[in-house]
Amino acid sequence: MAVGYLSFMGFQSSAAYYYSVSEVLSQPGTLSGKVIRINGQVLPGSIEQKPGDLKFTVTQDGQNLPVVYQGVVPDTFKPGGDVVVEGTLDSANVFQAKVLMPKCPSKYVPVG
Repeated sequence: MAVGYLSFMGFQSSAAYYYSVSEVLSQPGTLSGKVIRINGQVLPGSIEQKPGDLKFTVTQDGQNLPVVYQGVVPDTFKPGGDVVVEGTLDSANVFQAKVLMPKCPSKYVPVG
């Protein structure tokens, strides 16, 4: 019984709802400091990368949110690609991502 409870509590604390960019921008005070996930696209032309530091903008339906990520950048991360970021929104409305998950395309085209 205790194992089930601990598993449930661990899952509940690690569960994060996916927010849209517009949802985050419409309620920054409420979400500031909470661990959340945001789903969107990498805005082409917004990527600034230095060793160990990545800055880019997530966009969705004309709404833009700046993101800062420190860590290993996956090979599938690209401008215009779909991405999910997990982290916290700071007081300056910049998303501090701890996890960067580029989405894989739904169709794979064989290279021939």
